[in-house]
Amino acid sequence: MTLTGTGRLLETPSLAHSEERPPLPLPHPDFTLGLEEEYLLVDLDTLDLAPAPEALMREAEEALADQVSPEFLQCQIEVGTRVSRDIAAAREDLRRLRSTLARIARRHNLAPIAASCHPFARWEDQKHTPKERYDSLARDLAGVVRRMLICGMHTHVGIGHDELRIDLLSQFPYFLPHLLALSCSSPFWRGHDTGLQSYRLTIFDNLPRTGLPPRFSSWSEYERSIEILIANDIIEDSSKIWWDVRPSARFPTIESRICDVSPRLEDALAIAALTQSVMRMLWRLRMNNQRWRIYDRFLVGENRWRAQRYGPAEGLIDFARGEIVPYGELLDELITLVAEDAEALGCLREIEHARSIVTRGTSAMRQRAVRDAAVALGDSEEEALRKVVLHLIEEFEADL
Repeated sequence: MTLTGTGRLLETPSLAHSEERPPLPLPHPDFTLGLEEEYLLVDLDTLDLAPAPEALMREAEEALADQVSPEFLQCQIEVGTRVSRDIAAAREDLRRLRSTLARIARRHNLAPIAASCHPFARWEDQKHTPKERYDSLARDLAGVVRRMLICGMHTHVGIGHDELRIDLLSQFPYFLPHLLALSCSSPFWRGHDTGLQSYRLTIFDNLPRTGLPPRFSSWSEYERSIEILIANDIIEDSSKIWWDVRPSARFPTIESRICDVSPRLEDALAIAALTQSVMRMLWRLRMNNQRWRIYDRFLVGENRWRAQRYGPAEGLIDFARGEIVPYGELLDELITLVAEDAEALGCLREIEHARSIVTRGTSAMRQRAVRDAAVALGDSEEEALRKVVLHLIEEFEADL
């Protein structure tokens, strides 16, 4: 990822380009943060998945109000922070959500884990939550949606101007593989090592309207495209668009959705801070009549696959250099690129924490290390994967 030192990834719009896309009035976005996390609930005796009891959901809703909700499967639960002015506020709110949910779950002999796939649970054994939205999904998506035993983290960044959201939506996908590589937490599926660091995406990509977003020339073009699907009763609104990054259907935000959910609170915050800082950097370029070079989805998709398969272990393609570059080097360049933005946003420490994820290993790497150590000591595969679940419970609670 060659950055501003050579300028090969930056573009100054040509006159023709400017005629196609007139300069925007450039209000200063507030770049607020909102984090949504999906968790799996495990039984503390069997360490297998368990549905959320009605009593647990009542207690959680009494304690957290509309910041907690059921998810598609009964064994899943979702939390969402309030609109946070900065990463410090997001940390305080997310820690409260995680700790409250963990405490309530314990009273029901359950524990939440923030991993995108359970190491050995079977999707065939799960039931979806009886709710009209989820009943509709089950009808529309048939057998594909039944396998959605996966969890993710979504980061909302406040961008109030419609045209600016569409402009940044075209540029931001370049960075999606870099964020995914840090978040990987789904190496196992139904008791097997998949060989991937984020198996979650292989499941999610079976749904329609997923993956990298198309490029739109304007907000009106985006709205016209969505309206065709709505008018034909294919979707009821844009919340059924599940791209890796999208304009939020409910909020004036850009929502990054590519990441696995992170067991460690500080890792999740580092990824969110990087997302927020990249958004501000792209806006800053626009203020200088520049933009990030937009590469074909084919190339970005290859880096997406490399992040999914290897996490940060094997590097990503630097399109300007035309070669694979070690991920740690790319991350250092990215941190340098957005450092002034992170400082302005008050999250410089958080983006620098991302380096420790590479040094320590992603959750997927740590899960494999726990499994391998248990097998080396003579545990069966089943016993070893139970220890992985215990490890995930401990990591979830470590920062609370």
